[in-house]
Amino acid sequence: MDNNKFYLATAIAYTSGKPHIGNMYETILADAITRYKRLQGFDVFFQTGTDEHGQKIEENAKAQNMEPKEFVDKHAKKIQDLYHLFNIQYDNFVRTTDDYHVEQVQKIFQKLYDQGDIYKGKYEGWYCVPDESFWTESQLVDGNCPDCGRPVEKTKEETYFFRLSKYQKQLEELLENNPDLIVPKSRKNEMMNNFIKPGIFDLSVTRSSFDWGIQVPFDKDHVVYVWIDALSNYITGLGYDVDGNHKPEFKKWWPADLILIGKDIVRFHTIYWPILLMALGLEQMHQVFGHPWLLVGEGKMSKSMGNAIYPDDLVNYFGVDPVRYAVLKEMPYANDGVITYELLIEQINNNLANVYGNLVNRTISMVNKYFDGSVSKPSEYTEIDKDLIETYNQTYNNYTSKFDQYKVAEAMSNIVDFLRRANKYIDETQPWILAKEKADQKRLNDVLYNLLESVRLASVMLLPIIPDSAAAYLQSIGALSQDFNSIKDFGKQQSYTVVSETEILFARIDKEKKLEEIEADQNPVISEKDLVKFEDFTKLDITVGKVLECKVHPDADRLLVSQVDVGTGVIQIVSGITDIVTPEDLIGQNVITVINLEPIKLRGVLSEGMLLVAKDKKTMMLLNSQMPQGSKVE
Repeated sequence: MDNNKFYLATAIAYTSGKPHIGNMYETILADAITRYKRLQGFDVFFQTGTDEHGQKIEENAKAQNMEPKEFVDKHAKKIQDLYHLFNIQYDNFVRTTDDYHVEQVQKIFQKLYDQGDIYKGKYEGWYCVPDESFWTESQLVDGNCPDCGRPVEKTKEETYFFRLSKYQKQLEELLENNPDLIVPKSRKNEMMNNFIKPGIFDLSVTRSSFDWGIQVPFDKDHVVYVWIDALSNYITGLGYDVDGNHKPEFKKWWPADLILIGKDIVRFHTIYWPILLMALGLEQMHQVFGHPWLLVGEGKMSKSMGNAIYPDDLVNYFGVDPVRYAVLKEMPYANDGVITYELLIEQINNNLANVYGNLVNRTISMVNKYFDGSVSKPSEYTEIDKDLIETYNQTYNNYTSKFDQYKVAEAMSNIVDFLRRANKYIDETQPWILAKEKADQKRLNDVLYNLLESVRLASVMLLPIIPDSAAAYLQSIGALSQDFNSIKDFGKQQSYTVVSETEILFARIDKEKKLEEIEADQNPVISEKDLVKFEDFTKLDITVGKVLECKVHPDADRLLVSQVDVGTGVIQIVSGITDIVTPEDLIGQNVITVINLEPIKLRGVLSEGMLLVAKDKKTMMLLNSQMPQGSKVE
């Protein structure tokens, strides 16, 4: 085993729509971890990608009058563009529509079938389309999907099963002999108690009710169901070949050191995936980290709830590095984190502007003012200096210990505490007083050197978190060494020459003003609302309508074009609700509509009515009804 290599793979993003910041968190965390490993000198391979098959994608594409491949090409590019925006340095972006992946999945399926691990049968039970998950009656919660809470469909179809039950004992032994295979520990306990000990059921691994998927090589009526397809990307992306003709990348990087996933898909990665590796005769990955969710307030972030916060919007409001910082800082290791605009502003102001940015700017200003921009390493240290240095030594040890355990938020807290200590050091040493006495010039040099060294050490530790900003500050202080070895001890750099004037990277944000700006951007006021006379209100024809068809506007991603049966006929309605509902979710819903508005063209498409929603400052939801189409709201 190569102890200096590190292969990390994330779960692959589903190409059904635009990712929100909760989806994006995983990729930011993966980027921070792999940057940290590179900083330590590891040879790193970071793989991410997109999951591009399935019923939901087929339906979405149809709703938008697109071919599935055209649809996934569009969304895969959007996801890659978003990753580039956030400075995600992945080494490979795998797509499940890649020719090599498709070929190998078919060969994997054939191998499993030939050795008796896959057999044909019939499945009857409950299916969640958005999550692409099968459930038994006992697993449902109030009749809905236990993962996402949405309605499930009763399904009965011919299918091929993966004989998971055959490997139950081997899986139990694997988890028993590798206590750190699943982290946090609570995730392992959940898997053992809820899914493994009660008995592992054989898994349906094909579908015959839709076409968009990898075709089973010996049965054209079936496509390979998501998990054999999607999970195999961790090896096909490296060049795994069923026949043993592996590419050099697979031989070098497998087994994975870390597979980073959300807690909602731990079951698939710690039961199905290890068993699939057993069936293929491959070595197991070293660890699976099921990270928690990033919540908005008390609820999971969701388009359908209307509370999704989108990454590109956050960048427009705050910038890339501040968003990276705040998202990583607000997410605990095991428990769900919370993100709001208010918390983002607090993190930026309290830690980046007041602590980090303030220290850098004050220090550079004093070095320029008192020594024309250059200071040298002290020949000796006072007790106050030694206390600062000892604080750093503890910081370094805690930082590496926490980051090695992927407790990134805790590692960041150690950096901030050290930066606060450095700011306190300024107040303790009072450089402005030292500057008044000629006899104190050497001491003044030593104090300012210690501050610059503190900035360098903290900035190197922050490179995995806020790479561009930390690198800019390192350049501004004239840091000559930025590798991990250079921060193991305080005082590695012999002298510093700083820039004449530093750029303010983290300006303090006026909280109320920024929140007002965001509110105005998201909820623009078109005009003042006057009181409506009763007779004017009665002119509105508010009717229950059933959505028959729905697709995204051809020239506006935020608009949906729906065909709605209102009882007296079908009308077309254009509405700006893509943030809260997808076309496939809207089809079949009974919605509340206004049907006697004067027709208007929105981006060139005629709209003959309005869908009604309820909203407050944080949430927007579509109004619907259990009444049949044509029912009047009075």
